[in-house]
Amino acid sequence: MQDSRSIVVLTGAGISAESGIATFRGPGGLWEGHRVEDVCTPEALAHDPELVHRFYDARRAALARVEPNAAHHALARLDAEWGGDLLIVTQNVDDLHERAGAKRLLHMHGELQSALCAVCGAHMRWLDALPPGSVCPACWTAALRPDIVFFGEMPYAMDTIERALGTADLFVSIGTSGAVYPAAGFVQGARHAGARTLELNLERSAGSAYFHETRLGAAGSLVPHWVDAMLAG
Repeated sequence: MQDSRSIVVLTGAGISAESGIATFRGPGGLWEGHRVEDVCTPEALAHDPELVHRFYDARRAALARVEPNAAHHALARLDAEWGGDLLIVTQNVDDLHERAGAKRLLHMHGELQSALCAVCGAHMRWLDALPPGSVCPACWTAALRPDIVFFGEMPYAMDTIERALGTADLFVSIGTSGAVYPAAGFVQGARHAGARTLELNLERSAGSAYFHETRLGAAGSLVPHWVDAMLAG
C-alpha cells in the first residue's frame, strides 16, 4: 500500500460514532429515535415538514457538543502530508473532518450546516435553526430545506467520485456498513479499476468480501496506525 500514489478514502458513521454522534441506523433501525422513513425521504418532508426541519435543527445544534476524534485528525494529517492524489469522501453530514483540518473532502450526502433551496438549487452555509418557509436569499422564495441527500435523491459529486475511483491505486473504507448504495458499490468499482482495497471497521461490512484486506477495531486506533504506516512509507 505504501507504493500507492492515488488514494480514495470513504468514511461512514463509524468514524464519528467515537465522537458521540449516533450512527445512522441504531437499535431497531431508528435514527435518534425516529424511523429513517419519517425524517430522511422527500415524502417525509412533504408530509411533515415541521418534524423534518426540527429533526435536522437538533442534529445541527448537537454538533457544538462533539469534537473530532483521533481518526478524523489522522485523516487530516494524511491530507496535509500525502504528496500524491487523495480524495476523502464522507457519507457523514457532520463537520468533524473539516474541524480536524481535512481539505481534500467531499460530502456525498450533504451537510447539516448547509441549506438548500428547493426552487433555485442554491446551497448556503446555515448554522442556526431552519424552520419551514425560510426564505432563500438567492431567489427570495420560501423554499429552503436541510441540505441533506434524502433516500431516493442523487448523492452529490458522483462524477468526481467515480473519476477518482477509476484512477485510484488504493481504496480505503472506514466505519461503513456497506449497505447503503451507491457508496456500498465503491469498493467494487475501485477494485475493478485495479486498486488495492482495505476495510477498517468495527465488524465486517456487508461488502467485506470485496476487500483485499479487512482490519477490525475502533477507528480511533486503526486509522492513526494506518496513516502512520502510509506516511512512513
